[in-house]
Amino acid sequence: MNARNIEMSYLSADNNGDRFPALIDECLSLKPDVIAVTTTPAAHLLKKATRDIPIVMVALGDPLGTGLVDSLSTPSENITGMSLMVPEMAVKRLELLRELVPGISRALVLSFLSDPIAPIQVKAMEEAARSLGLTLQVQDIRAGDDIQAAYEAGSRARTEGVLVTEESMFIVHRARLTEFAARYKLPAVYPFLLPVTDAGGLMAYAVHAPELHRNAAAYVDRILKGAKVSDLPVQQPTKFDLVINVKTAKALGLNVPEKLLARADEVIE
Repeated sequence: MNARNIEMSYLSADNNGDRFPALIDECLSLKPDVIAVTTTPAAHLLKKATRDIPIVMVALGDPLGTGLVDSLSTPSENITGMSLMVPEMAVKRLELLRELVPGISRALVLSFLSDPIAPIQVKAMEEAARSLGLTLQVQDIRAGDDIQAAYEAGSRARTEGVLVTEESMFIVHRARLTEFAARYKLPAVYPFLLPVTDAGGLMAYAVHAPELHRNAAAYVDRILKGAKVSDLPVQQPTKFDLVINVKTAKALGLNVPEKLLARADEVIE
């Protein structure tokens, strides 16, 4: 097989998870040699639908914690790929929020709890919060319209900062997230860069996605050339991006510690 006779089909749910079953049926009808998948719910459905076609996770939250694989080093079934390490990243964002607001005692957590990667992030943050003397108020966000009510609840509970867990719906609704963070004068740490770089949010700490995308493409290539899934360990990220919007910090009346600014990969003035 060479690059000139590979056929690639792109199937998208357009941010509607209810479309996954139909998309998977369509995908399997194409009889692909390998499937690349970008969300944990879709990966679970694919895993149930086929045990023969190799599946490569492009960048999924926590393949081991959500049961997609039984081993990171030697996957025993037909799925491997890239992990985003979401529980560890969620704890790191909690630590960054505390560093940003040293006296913080209460934080609002926005999470799409029906996504398999959400509860494991919340659990990891709750465990870390206890040792840091922090109280977390978790709000389940099922649709964009829930965001305002969550901020209102956080305001009533006198929360002093916001953490967002790493579900893709929060990329779609990034403008609402940052709008209400600004309205309620709450510093927020996001799991994606776009709320900060595109929508004026305060701070983001995220896995360097291009690295995982390149590595996932390399796995697809190796499988097409005959590699077995069991010989391809699930990879974890090694590069991370910290972005801070100083303009937004000033609007919140917040002074970002110099040590934090010095560690940032990008500072938006």
